[in-house]
Amino acid sequence: MNDPQRWEYETLRPPREATKHEAADPSEELNELGTEGWELVCSVDYAGGGTKYLVLKRPLTDE
Repeated sequence: MNDPQRWEYETLRPPREATKHEAADPSEELNELGTEGWELVCSVDYAGGGTKYLVLKRPLTDE
């Protein structure tokens, strides 16, 4: 029987623009995390709207 896949998780808080009310484009950070094997799973939003965190995962290795 195969062992179930195990995951590790990372969160990214989207950078804010100068006004602190609008999120800046996090593409650069996401691309960097993507090269490290991270995959975007979902976002956690504020109750009034807007993204608080981006949740990423990647397979856990035994290293």
